[in-house]
Amino acid sequence: MTEINGHEPVLHVHDLCYTYPDGRQALNGVTMHVDHGEKVALVGPNGAGKSTLMLHFNGILKGSAGRVRVDGMDLVKENLGVIRAKVGLVFQNPDDQLFSTTVFEDVAFGPLHMGYDRQEVQRRVEDALARVGIGGFAARMPHHLSVGERKRVAMATVLAMDPSILVLDEPTAGLDPRGRRSLINLLRGLDATMLVSTHDMALVAELFPRTIVLDGGRVVADGLTAEIMADQRLLEEHGLEAP
Repeated sequence: MTEINGHEPVLHVHDLCYTYPDGRQALNGVTMHVDHGEKVALVGPNGAGKSTLMLHFNGILKGSAGRVRVDGMDLVKENLGVIRAKVGLVFQNPDDQLFSTTVFEDVAFGPLHMGYDRQEVQRRVEDALARVGIGGFAARMPHHLSVGERKRVAMATVLAMDPSILVLDEPTAGLDPRGRRSLINLLRGLDATMLVSTHDMALVAELFPRTIVLDGGRVVADGLTAEIMADQRLLEEHGLEAP
């Protein structure tokens, strides 16, 4: 595996292809990487393949060709359990991720299945909830929380497993302006390697130094966010608008 900046990236995708059962090709030779400590935006029009790509990072989907590596490990069956703990995937709809009767139970689920003892699980839950700013929510019921609060709980469920990379799908979707600003402030302060798929180009401009543009199942641009935002022709060709 080629090293980048002197060491292997936390996430490396090489020539990844995926075809849906109906024959539609969703990914067509995607190659990309995310380095340790980076905060990267993944943008593109509807149907570009962004969510499909993200579902390959922890083996929910499996490409017909290509390679995915996480923290130096190939995404193969024998590594699947470890990699799923290393890739903190947060879905667009938090209700797809929250299923327990209390916030504590939801956040504890991952660490419990990783085999940690009760004391370590308690520590991880408390730390994860504190990191997302809802330290007093452990006993609350997720379905009684606002959308923004449930998104924070969903993030805590993956942070409790101490992932190598946090992967978020449309984190600001469905939030009112106050909830959106609160989430942006959370993401800004979160010390984590991060890849975020979003249509919120103002969020991209504010938080992410690097942007990858995906369209038609291919990476069509990858570079400094400021340069991509300034390329009006590129944005128009791929259904995007600068904020």
